[in-house]
Amino acid sequence: MVMNRTEYLLNQMKAANVPVITKKRHTYLTYHGLEETNTYILKRGIVKNSIILQDGREFNLSYITKPDVISLLRDEISKNTDQPFNVRIESDTAEFYKINRVDFWQMVNQDRELNNYVKEYYRTKLTENIVRSQRMLMGSKHDVVCTFLNQLVDLFGKRLPGHRGILIDFVVTNLDIAGFCGINSRSSVTRILSDLRAEGIIEIVDHKFVVKNISYLRDYVPI
Repeated sequence: MVMNRTEYLLNQMKAANVPVITKKRHTYLTYHGLEETNTYILKRGIVKNSIILQDGREFNLSYITKPDVISLLRDEISKNTDQPFNVRIESDTAEFYKINRVDFWQMVNQDRELNNYVKEYYRTKLTENIVRSQRMLMGSKHDVVCTFLNQLVDLFGKRLPGHRGILIDFVVTNLDIAGFCGINSRSSVTRILSDLRAEGIIEIVDHKFVVKNISYLRDYVPI
């Protein structure tokens, strides 16, 4: 069986005896703009990346739900680098490999497979930035929210038996949705979700969304 690059990364961290740290729900691992000497690799859990805008509002960038490097890998030489975003834990706990960033780059430069992982990492982040820009340039708040709900289906969706829809098995607040969609008012999100419920597109069960009509949401996904 061929090992994928993420598995290889985790195995290399384990083989190098890189320490693992654990953080609890709604604590922060890093803060946007603060200097950091380490690179963090999500081993297990769910985290949210965000930045602070000039007006003080928090703008959410993405959820990370599988093992991955969670901080942008800037230059290889500097011992310190400013963190590109806030990283907040969204699962009950999350585990991270914590490695000095210069040591990490030395490992990458000496290992072809890790080097390939980093190249793929940058390509993936570029694609995510393009998708995020497309979402923010869409015509209406309604369209942006529909696109975001579809992304939640891709991340957390579980198909329910009996054609009852797709459960987004993760609690996402209206405030978080506003932060991901660039909407200033949480009440605007509440109104859009109410309209989608009235149209039978979604239901809310135990504070979680159940998507009843995934085709409707996907009509708003930019091509």
